[in-house]
Amino acid sequence: MSSSKEKKHRKAAALAYDPERDGAPRLTAKGQGIIAENIIALAERHDIPIRQDAALVELLVRLDLDTEIPPELYRAVAEILAYVYRMNERKRRTGSNL
Repeated sequence: MSSSKEKKHRKAAALAYDPERDGAPRLTAKGQGIIAENIIALAERHDIPIRQDAALVELLVRLDLDTEIPPELYRAVAEILAYVYRMNERKRRTGSNL
C-alpha cells in the first residue's frame, strides 16, 4: 500500500497510437498525485494494460498533451507497446481480464 506522501508524488502518463492518423504514439493524459491516480483507475476500469516505468513517465510528463512522442523515446515506447500487445493477445486467447 502506498502512503499519502507517495501518492502525492505518483505520476502517470497515457499514450495512444492510431497508425492511420499518427506518425508516432501521442501523449493523451499526464499528471501526478490525484490526477495520476485517476488516470490509473480509468485504465484499470477499461482493462487497459498498465506498465510501470518511472524513468519513462518522467520524460513523458514533460511533453505537451496531444503531441507525438519525440524520436528519442521511440525505443522505450515501442517496448511498452509490445508489452500491451502481448497482454491484449494473452487476454484474447484466455478470455480473462489480466
